[in-house]
Amino acid sequence: MDVVQKFLWFIVAISVLVAAHEYGHFIAARKLGFKVLRFSIGFGRPLLSWRGGPPDHIQYWVSMIPLGGYVKMLDEHEGPVVSEDRHRAFHQRPVWQRVVVLLAGPVFNFLFAILAFWLMFISGVQVPKPVIGAVEPGSVVAAAGVLPGDEIDTVAGKPTPTLESATLTIIAELVGDGVVDFTVRRADGSTRSVEIDARGRAEELTVPGVLFTGLGFQPGPPPAAAVIGAVNASSPAERAGLEAGDRVIRGNGSPIDNWDEWAEFTRGRPGETVDITVLRDDRELTLTATLDSVTEGGKTLGRIGASGVGNRFPTIEQRYGVLESLPRAVEKTWEQISFTVSIVTNMVTGDVSLKNMSGPLSIADIAGDAAEMGFAYFLSVLAAVSISLGILNLLPIPLLDGGQIVYQLAEAVKGAPLSERAMLLGQQIGIFFVIALTGFAFYNDIVRLFGS
Repeated sequence: MDVVQKFLWFIVAISVLVAAHEYGHFIAARKLGFKVLRFSIGFGRPLLSWRGGPPDHIQYWVSMIPLGGYVKMLDEHEGPVVSEDRHRAFHQRPVWQRVVVLLAGPVFNFLFAILAFWLMFISGVQVPKPVIGAVEPGSVVAAAGVLPGDEIDTVAGKPTPTLESATLTIIAELVGDGVVDFTVRRADGSTRSVEIDARGRAEELTVPGVLFTGLGFQPGPPPAAAVIGAVNASSPAERAGLEAGDRVIRGNGSPIDNWDEWAEFTRGRPGETVDITVLRDDRELTLTATLDSVTEGGKTLGRIGASGVGNRFPTIEQRYGVLESLPRAVEKTWEQISFTVSIVTNMVTGDVSLKNMSGPLSIADIAGDAAEMGFAYFLSVLAAVSISLGILNLLPIPLLDGGQIVYQLAEAVKGAPLSERAMLLGQQIGIFFVIALTGFAFYNDIVRLFGS
């Protein structure tokens, strides 16, 4: 998918999520008697606009810059208010009502996530299983006896049927006491308990893309057997008599257990004549091939001219009925809220890498890829981003909903509105934090997408 398409999917995602967030503010304000003047998706001048009916004749806008939105309420701080409407102005309403209106935006983001996960579970989605594809020799998991093809069955006693659930639970353990206890299930059904001591490594291992390599394994299918899938015409493989379906078991008398070993064997022998032992219809055959010699990236490599069958990433389908999908959607939303709050908290304390912060470039890239994979995957991304948006807005930073809630609570404690000076100072601090967070997220995006 090209950059333009990804950008368009990003606009779709942000517009939907902002609409959900702002609708929360909007509907709560109207139900509690606040006077709403305008509901806008996007900023700037309106591209589309219309007015609602009496008594308030609310303006509805779709504006030029589709990267946000707002609900404009009657507020004496922003202009004169006629006496008959004064009781409906934002700062004239009881503090608890103002807090409810401010909370409603993030709450609707969480409700939207439940809706998105519910639809995803109804339509069904294929998700990767937590299968270990490769184990690094000498790593802690190798020392614990973990083998390629093992499946992570539980982490910290919790069942982990999907790679996502295993990953989230491992990270939660890392930012907890740093000791990860899990069990793996072998192909024969037996299980093995594994303990990884990663105390003091949480910040290092929570850098995006580092978790599995840092622990010494990679998820995915185990290395594929060296089974020939296709033979190129006029290649050394064809001349030697290799056929599709042959399984290579030895090269020059040395065992070959998987495709990676077979590829290494051929690459390391440019121009050499080699003996290849294969299994064909349960019979062993020894063939002789003279490998081609090719130069790639300044290196001379051997090539035989045959491709493998390969292994697919093991997956599990998550599909449930209409009724069963709802509690599962609620549970998944709560798990992601809890996980995100934990990550944000540990980023503040320095226990989790700040590189986990993502900005619009990463969201656009992920949204575009998910849209290409299918509707269910796009719903999953929408739900995850909606949860992040809801939690972000609850941070106690002026300009965000959380900061505004702090203002209202401070007024309730003080018994009077905060001074104009305090409000202005808070605004300035909020602007600084928002610019700093946005800039850092953009930096992370650029490093992540274009390399360090």
